[in-house]
Amino acid sequence: MASFDKSQFILPNHVGIVPLENRASFEQLSLREKLYAHYLSLAAWYGGLIVLLQTSPESPAIYAMLQRIFRTQSPDELRTIATSTAGLSDTDYTSFLVYAAGVYSNMGNYKSFGDSKFVPNLPKEKLKKLVWSSLAFQNNQEEMTTIWEACEDRMFSLEDHERQLGLGSEGISTYFSGNCTTEDAKLAQRFLDEKEISAYNTRLFKVVAPDHSVQYEVRLASVVTQEEDNKCGSYQFEGKSFIVKRGDYSSLLSRVVTNLNKAKEHTANDVQVKMLEQYIRSFTLGSITGHKDGSRFWIKDKGPIVESYIGFIESYRDPSGTRGEFEGFVAMVHKEMSQKFTNLVGISMKLIAELPWPAYVEKDTFLRPDFTSLDILTFAGSGIPAGINIPNYDDIRQTEGFKNVALGNVVCASYIEERDKLTFLPEEDKDLYVKFKGPSFDVQVGLHELLGHGSGKLLSEVCLQHVTSWYKAGETYDGKFSSVASTYEECRHSGFSDLFFFRIFGHEGQQAQDVCFINWLHMARAGVQALEYYTPEKSTWRQAHMQARFVILRVLLEAGQGLVMLQHFVGSDGLPDAVVTVDKSKISTIGKEAIGAFLRKLQWYKSTADVEQGTKFYERYSAVTDDTPERFLTLQKTRGRGREQG
Repeated sequence: MASFDKSQFILPNHVGIVPLENRASFEQLSLREKLYAHYLSLAAWYGGLIVLLQTSPESPAIYAMLQRIFRTQSPDELRTIATSTAGLSDTDYTSFLVYAAGVYSNMGNYKSFGDSKFVPNLPKEKLKKLVWSSLAFQNNQEEMTTIWEACEDRMFSLEDHERQLGLGSEGISTYFSGNCTTEDAKLAQRFLDEKEISAYNTRLFKVVAPDHSVQYEVRLASVVTQEEDNKCGSYQFEGKSFIVKRGDYSSLLSRVVTNLNKAKEHTANDVQVKMLEQYIRSFTLGSITGHKDGSRFWIKDKGPIVESYIGFIESYRDPSGTRGEFEGFVAMVHKEMSQKFTNLVGISMKLIAELPWPAYVEKDTFLRPDFTSLDILTFAGSGIPAGINIPNYDDIRQTEGFKNVALGNVVCASYIEERDKLTFLPEEDKDLYVKFKGPSFDVQVGLHELLGHGSGKLLSEVCLQHVTSWYKAGETYDGKFSSVASTYEECRHSGFSDLFFFRIFGHEGQQAQDVCFINWLHMARAGVQALEYYTPEKSTWRQAHMQARFVILRVLLEAGQGLVMLQHFVGSDGLPDAVVTVDKSKISTIGKEAIGAFLRKLQWYKSTADVEQGTKFYERYSAVTDDTPERFLTLQKTRGRGREQG
């Protein structure tokens, strides 16, 4: 195994834990609304367990072990056992708790943001002693031994291909069997496209028989296991054998359906009833059509007191970019902040008119979304975002509408950043950054979700004098752009917060200018921080959002004329450091012109289904080299400790 820095794969003991405040919002609900939220939450939590099966082979066993331990003893009781009987130090036990928190937070042993593996920061022998000393082990030694043996080696292993999520020899993915390659994934996608089967709720398994013949097994997520329509069955495609089956995650989805049926008894209106009925149909039969129909009713459920969404949603962690990770959330509306977002929607047509691309690649009619700020009660999945634009079905988003939600209590938790821990910023900008990071983030989330996810058209029937390529019947953006689709789209969305700034969030005069400046500085700094999520040995990015932020940094640096500067220096302690600066006087001219030109190209390639040119264009900005003057590979090893220049 090649030499590497193991510390990158260990969660530090000083990692923060931030509570999400939601008590006040929940207590304002009626009993009916509380019961509705309760059963939706149970459905989300049962479905969220699917994420363990979508992450790594060992994640389910690790989770099962932790659940049995903590259901039997409290953390304080376990600490006593750990230090008195198992021989762990306080530091060892804290390391165990941090690891457990990481598994729960990420629903598995790979980071939801960055896709890299994390391992316990204590020796395997000590962790085994702790497990063997636990009351859970004493109560059921055979079961706990079986669970331990199912995960002990892989839990600690950092073999090259195990350090990150990926396909084949590049990483770990349980969306596919371990013997699947990128070529297998592409073949399967062509098959699914021809049969008009969505990949969103599928997994792919490659079965090699003793005679070396190959069969590809496509498993649809559903409660039922029998084949009930012509989608399932055996096929020949491009000389290969395929079989489509139902019943993946059946036992978990049956619990999801049970609780959705209970939630139906406490709905606020008929639209919610029809929405849940379609979700139930989707999870029962493995029908993406059912989930799309449920999403259509969800869009029509305007301004609910209790908001929720559930299903196979985001495709960030599928190496081929087409399969959705299970996600479910339940939240309550935050009225004050929701009004600000409603005001933003009110001027959306004016903003759309200023977008930097031709009118024929913009939607014929901008479908005004429901845009609310929510306090999260339940979020089941691998990580909690600050904002969401859903549904992700482009055909619905293009013609029927969508919703934007900003997760208010998540956004508030994201504000927290201590001045003395700010990296890659000059001293003179830090106070302003701390003061206005929160308001700037509000603007970013609003514009990212409303305009970023809500704008642009996919061309299918066009005038040939405009374009030479478009989407054919049955083709989707995710299917066409595949592995680059998520980061390409996130980059397009992120650029909107740089392109626009408005008084809609209550900022005027000098304060408005300051918040605008911090918005640009935050994006430039995020581009530097993004290098943490790049793997130089494989020349790959591990996180779609961070790749997008690095790309935007490259665009701003390429604009030149001193708009954004990246400076390396040696600190007074003799160690390397760096700072990123933004010239606020050039934001409204050079900056907006550069971002506008970049977004125009991104949208053009997306709208016209020009995968070849779009991918080539995006990957040029994604490249991480050590060329001067930026020296990005050198910068990756710099932690931005904020030391004074020597």
